[in-house]
Amino acid sequence: MKQSSIVCLRRANETAKTARAAGNTPFGAVLAAPNGEIIMEQGNAEKEFGDATAHAEMVLASRASRAYSKEYLKDCTLYTTCEPCPMCTGAIYWSNIGHIVYGISEKRLLELTGGDEKNPTFSMGAKQVIDAGQKDITLEGPVPEVEAEIVEAHLGFWGK
Repeated sequence: MKQSSIVCLRRANETAKTARAAGNTPFGAVLAAPNGEIIMEQGNAEKEFGDATAHAEMVLASRASRAYSKEYLKDCTLYTTCEPCPMCTGAIYWSNIGHIVYGISEKRLLELTGGDEKNPTFSMGAKQVIDAGQKDITLEGPVPEVEAEIVEAHLGFWGK
């Protein structure tokens, strides 16, 4: 994995920690421009928005869609701490963000959350959603170099 990807995933994890400190679930995402510069970041925002769908990736994709053209977003990369759920993958797809890199898999997340009602996760990876679509979106992950750091942000949060 390229060093720039590690840097972006670590920034997404810092955003996840900030979200957790604000009373949200500990997930974070950043959007990198084609040149690798981080141009947006977003943590989960359920508490602030009063909205259970305010996942980091969903909110970030929506914001990016309003701020940038689909042509531009096609060459951008969304870095996220955890593999995006089907809802978030759909938002990324519709916003036309062309690349996704995630730190830990949905399977690993389920190991952390167990049956916690705050995250009744799917057993459906982002690849399945992307493969069902018509767009050429690249998907990379999990990234072992950041797994321990991302897992640490979740420790003690989930009541499994």
